[in-house]
Amino acid sequence: MCGGGPPPMGEMCAKPTAEQSKVSFVKRVVAVGGDRISMAGGKLVRNDKPETTKGPQACEDDGCEFPQEITVPKGHLFLLGDKRGSSDDSRFWGPVPEDSVVGKLWFVYSD
Repeated sequence: MCGGGPPPMGEMCAKPTAEQSKVSFVKRVVAVGGDRISMAGGKLVRNDKPETTKGPQACEDDGCEFPQEITVPKGHLFLLGDKRGSSDDSRFWGPVPEDSVVGKLWFVYSD
């Protein structure tokens, strides 16, 4: 839920979700409080600069185009999954309070 309801049609969720999930997620922090973000061509655009990070899968689904820019609230993080086309993440449930982070991933192994 986006701040208590669904995000506006065609927009990323800009409002933090009121309640904390009982489920743990592993997501990539893509923006911090004060950053301005949008998605174009399936790629994140942060502070007017396209994402250059290697790792995330190209995003080609309906949940990949969010041209309306949002600003991440102070004290929050915006999280995206690496498999962007099928990830349930901050685009849909909003920015996450920094104090909700319980760990940091240090190593990724892939074939």
